[in-house]
Amino acid sequence: MRYATREIRLASALVEAADTLVEGFEAMRYLQRLSDHCVELLNARAAGVMLIDGGRSVSLAASSRHERMALDLLEAQHGGGPCLESYGSGRPVPPVSIRVAHAAARWPDFTERALRHDIVTTFAVPLRRREHLLGALNVFGPTLAGDAAPAADPAPELQVAQALADAAALGLQNRRAYTQYRTLSGQLQEALSSRVRIEQAKGMLAERWGVRADHAFVALRQYARRRRLALDQVASTVIEGAADDAELRREIDEDSAGPA
Repeated sequence: MRYATREIRLASALVEAADTLVEGFEAMRYLQRLSDHCVELLNARAAGVMLIDGGRSVSLAASSRHERMALDLLEAQHGGGPCLESYGSGRPVPPVSIRVAHAAARWPDFTERALRHDIVTTFAVPLRRREHLLGALNVFGPTLAGDAAPAADPAPELQVAQALADAAALGLQNRRAYTQYRTLSGQLQEALSSRVRIEQAKGMLAERWGVRADHAFVALRQYARRRRLALDQVASTVIEGAADDAELRREIDEDSAGPA
């Protein structure tokens, strides 16, 4: 049974775009792979991704094919271009003839540079997850003789590019949430571990000195404050047997706290 090769490649690309919850994830490499898939599936000359925050470009990534050219074309869009237009509207920018756009003074810096690179057409789709916009995916058409016009029916190309962009936006948002949760989990675990060490040190001192646990805690706290040390750091030295016991005990005496 023969399957449509393009559909199989697209399915594989979408799965890869959604797979971001892995160790060693690199955002730029991920976005380059997305651009590579776009070039392959759409028979484009090059493609690139512009991540945007607050209306400003914050990161660029380009296909491995003609990477320098694609980055140059993305950088030329700071004053306007298909990426910023797609991001601003939240909708695709259908295929545009570079010569026609240049003659109409649409995106003058971008179209001037695109002409120098012999780019004939371009289009862009937003990277979006529901209403949340992350940037745009830009596709650069192949070099053709004469004044080539966009395809009569650009819908299939736009749909493929938008599917890839949507999958990437989902993958990036999942990765961001995953990273935030891991960071929070680590912080909570460290806070719990710190509390356990403090309680352990407090109990060790209380037993050693024959005082109440709250008095031992006062000694730990005062000692840490006077020396501008973290309480957890002082507790660790107590547990490891490296603390100056006499200095710690003096904190209770100066605080007028006696034995139980």
